[in-house]
Amino acid sequence: MKKRVVVTGMGVISPNAIGVDQFRNSLQNGISGIKYSKELENLNYFCRVAGMPALEHSYIQEKLPKYYSRKIDSMGIIYACLAGLEAWQMAGNKTNGENRLKDVGIVFGSGSLGLDSSIGERINKIDDGKGNSLNSTSITQGMNSGAAAYLNQLIGAGYQVTSNSSACITGSEAILLGYEKVASGEVSTMICGSTEGEGRYMWAGFDAMRVLCADSNANPTFASRPMSNTSSGFVPGSGSGAIVIESLDSAKKRNAKIFAEIVGGHRNCGGMRNGGNMTAQNPEAAAECVSEAVRKSGVNPREIDLLSGHLTSTMADFSEIENCVSGLGINGSDFPMINAPKSMIGHCLGAAGSIESVAVILQIYHGFVHKNINLTEENVHPGIKELIPASCIPTETQNKEIKTAIKTNFGFGDLNCSLIFRKYSHDGQNQNSI
Repeated sequence: MKKRVVVTGMGVISPNAIGVDQFRNSLQNGISGIKYSKELENLNYFCRVAGMPALEHSYIQEKLPKYYSRKIDSMGIIYACLAGLEAWQMAGNKTNGENRLKDVGIVFGSGSLGLDSSIGERINKIDDGKGNSLNSTSITQGMNSGAAAYLNQLIGAGYQVTSNSSACITGSEAILLGYEKVASGEVSTMICGSTEGEGRYMWAGFDAMRVLCADSNANPTFASRPMSNTSSGFVPGSGSGAIVIESLDSAKKRNAKIFAEIVGGHRNCGGMRNGGNMTAQNPEAAAECVSEAVRKSGVNPREIDLLSGHLTSTMADFSEIENCVSGLGINGSDFPMINAPKSMIGHCLGAAGSIESVAVILQIYHGFVHKNINLTEENVHPGIKELIPASCIPTETQNKEIKTAIKTNFGFGDLNCSLIFRKYSHDGQNQNSI
């Protein structure tokens, strides 16, 4: 029998917040983390704005062992360790134990962990014939599994410790992979999340493709505007999100605080056929990913109160909502409220799904729907207006009980992932019992 799976801890490092408490405040108040980047200007990027966490070195020194602040220069790994550690400790766990935790695992992914800014120094040394002076951690920092491995030095997980990399669905897929392990009874606890560092080497290709926002360099906080008729490209971002998920039995045994329940999800690929390609989704497969997540969860689509979209502030926003309407089988006023965290944090690539899942859990637990900043009823994309009414697209934060929410992410390679979160209740029914 499938076990119930609950969320008992969260952690986040995002462009608009360091830590979960600050992240909740930023979401509720519509605080943007998008800023002008002098580095991108010096590199002659068309897009010169980005979402980068305002992380002080003193914070790293306070939260992580000295070894990490001295030896690790990959910000993707640092972000992962900070977010993962916050989630682990929020769940009521300690990090100073000497024992291997054989019933705890980690899935922590990244889009391009080895391509953040830290690689530049290594490349220059190698090209200058000074490769023998590289930091002894160069290999472990360059591994895509590096984030999971360095996080686990702090945790001591003894079950599977691995990474996934599936473009922009990486974070939500990591959560789904962990959910499946716990629901099957194979393991009691998983730390799931994803991370992405920042830098010229990852973002240059997007800038060359002209898919980054280049019209708001003078007004950075306005650059990311999903669902708007003036959307002109996404804003690159970085950071990390993490959640601790465990069986309900395990959480009850520990008397842990429960923030939400994960009731199902689905991932698939459009095969890069029937309209899908390396950078666009097969509409049928994207809709199927939504409908299958709903079916597997045993949820009635009309029970869904919130859809947290992928919604990157590009021309793909309209087709994404079209696919979600098809997948849920409802439109008009029956459609759930829909919001886009990327309006505040930009597109954190491989970290997007995990950071945005933390946002969903916070909205469920605290009973609010965050606003879509940079959006008014008047400038909602006209095609979107034909599918769903403006009342479904909040332009101000609303206090509202969220019993069931769906998180969707779509990625390069025609990849899709959907997760269904629900407000926790003792009997498993969709009701307020917290």
